[in-house]
Amino acid sequence: MAGQIPVEKLTEDQAKAELAKLASLLAEADAAYHQHDAPEISDAEYDALKKRNKEIETQFPLLKRADSPSETVGAAPADGFSKVRHVVRMLSLGNAFEDEDVSEFDARIRKYLGLGADAALAYTAEPKIDGLSLSLRYENGNLVQAATRGDGETGENVTANARTINDIPENLTGAPEVLEVRGEVYMSHADFDALNERQAAKGDKAFANPRNAAAGSLRQLDPAITKERPLRFFAYAWGDLSAPLSDTQKGAIDRLSELGFQTNPLTDLCDGPTEMLSHYRAIEAQRATLGYDIDGVVYKVNDLALQARLGFRSTTPRWAIAHKFPAELAWTRLEKIEIQVGRTGAISPVARLHPVTVGGVVVSNATLHNEDYIAGRDAKGNPIRDGKDIREGDWVQVYRAGDVIPKIADVDLSKRPEGAIPYVFPTDCPECGSEAIREEGDAVRRCTGGLICPAQAVEKLKHFVSRTAFDIDGLGAKQAEQFYREGWIKEPADIFTLEERFGSGLQQLKNREGWGEKSARNLFDAIAERRTIALNRLIFALGIRHVGESASSLLAGHYGSWAAFESAMTAATVGEGPEWENLMAIDGVGAVMAKALVTTFHQPAERASIDRLVAHLNVEDMAARGKLDSPVAGKIVVFTGTLEKMTRAEAKARAEALGAKVAGSVSAKTDILIAGPGAGSKAKKAADLGVETIDEDAWLALIGDA
Repeated sequence: MAGQIPVEKLTEDQAKAELAKLASLLAEADAAYHQHDAPEISDAEYDALKKRNKEIETQFPLLKRADSPSETVGAAPADGFSKVRHVVRMLSLGNAFEDEDVSEFDARIRKYLGLGADAALAYTAEPKIDGLSLSLRYENGNLVQAATRGDGETGENVTANARTINDIPENLTGAPEVLEVRGEVYMSHADFDALNERQAAKGDKAFANPRNAAAGSLRQLDPAITKERPLRFFAYAWGDLSAPLSDTQKGAIDRLSELGFQTNPLTDLCDGPTEMLSHYRAIEAQRATLGYDIDGVVYKVNDLALQARLGFRSTTPRWAIAHKFPAELAWTRLEKIEIQVGRTGAISPVARLHPVTVGGVVVSNATLHNEDYIAGRDAKGNPIRDGKDIREGDWVQVYRAGDVIPKIADVDLSKRPEGAIPYVFPTDCPECGSEAIREEGDAVRRCTGGLICPAQAVEKLKHFVSRTAFDIDGLGAKQAEQFYREGWIKEPADIFTLEERFGSGLQQLKNREGWGEKSARNLFDAIAERRTIALNRLIFALGIRHVGESASSLLAGHYGSWAAFESAMTAATVGEGPEWENLMAIDGVGAVMAKALVTTFHQPAERASIDRLVAHLNVEDMAARGKLDSPVAGKIVVFTGTLEKMTRAEAKARAEALGAKVAGSVSAKTDILIAGPGAGSKAKKAADLGVETIDEDAWLALIGDA
């Protein structure tokens, strides 16, 4: 994309900084799209950001963050609905953008399965519907539950609403005893136009696009409103099953059709990449006349036995990929550049745009990334956009890919207003006046105010109470900011003394605008309930830079308890010592994250704040992952050398499924080193440390796969 340093030219420091920025942007985009049904950026922009993230991770595998966007699915369920935990996770898909990406997808699968280039390997290809994912659970042929995807593990219970959709059968004949049907809720173009006409006639706000209309309609708290909305449903997958639907993907889809579900008629079988691309072109040519929105084509390995062998990455199946359509562009006026301060002190410029429709979505904001991007240069000082800077009043080209934050792709200098002056990036924090510095190798300027900066304090509190952190009913981002401004809470620990510090806190709160006695009592009860918190949620809630939700789960799984985690971080020294080596040995933890963790626990003010918080909590230990009764449950294992009977990816997935922790390097904490031919320095280090070393055959015998 225009203005970016080619991945192969990035330095390690630049790559670290960009991965951190991408993680932040994509997390914000996921929340806007999945929780609020109000995407701030386009699908194309989102896909472009994810693609860039993946390219950097591929080029710099050791820098992959534990909160990498490639390790997350959707966003946490919104308030207002009861929660449903999916028996089988609802995952997202990896993306392809170019023809060669499709060929590489086929090659990866063949390599993983050990199939030659000439071996038969069929795929299904189907349109990727731009709607809202929904899972329908049938028991003994009766619809008993409907749930949104949510964060992939937990969704929203929208059963009553789903029953109002004509395409969703209430009862099935000849279905397995348990059948979870998955698909997409959407709205046709004609129905969308008619709905907006009715909205206008009533003086209500029009919907931006069919996807938002469909998502908002399905998630109405009143099913009667959903019933009035013209929602449709395409079935394309399944979750929990008591008996197989077929032995192939295409056969299973045909079976769903026979049971009474609407399936997409453009789904077809393809023999390899050439036919897959041909079908992609055929669907793309029909895109404008289909009558509903699609944003690409999904390819899936047809043989379900091969799908089972291929398995899953943390958030995506290996056997499927979404080939996305190209991004869309539009021109508009940049009216103002504003600065926002994040919880880590990041100074982020945002473009306020004259509203423009890009790919069916009205866009009024765009990211400007950092001061270099505005100035028309990369982090090394090389020109981007042919060196054109961005100024207030400029006529700019907005790039939108997927449903993510739009960005400025180009500037039309011929339309630049006379007298427009270059934008001067602030060197002081606009919120607290503290110096904003830019460390060497960091693309972002950051406020040094820390706890005295109200913007950082408020954003940290918002993060602390977010759904994937403490998730306190009645204390969301709006209330956290209000209580901060009132002086009621300045740090997370204050939340848990809120009632007692006011003595008559209930009386004071219930008399505030928007609060009654019941809502105030409910809030204090909810706070009391959250005194017991899971270890991974606590670590995430601390808001430590570079430590996202996935990383928090990774750390919690490794250390097991708050006492062990806190003790390790306290004892660790950046860059040296056994605790540092143990931290760095966790597969998925890099030096940047490790340094952020250790530094946080050694900063007096930050540490005191954490200690004050934990004094009010009962932190639950992290349950061991995988099979507790396996011979390798809880053990730290490392693979090195060439594996001959399974790929490295299969070996890692199998070990984790059995409850083992797979580390990337050998340390004194390593329990077993599995060494294949060509094992080098890791084998030597294991021998020096007395770590048990076995070959692949012994490993397979140990786990019962011999």
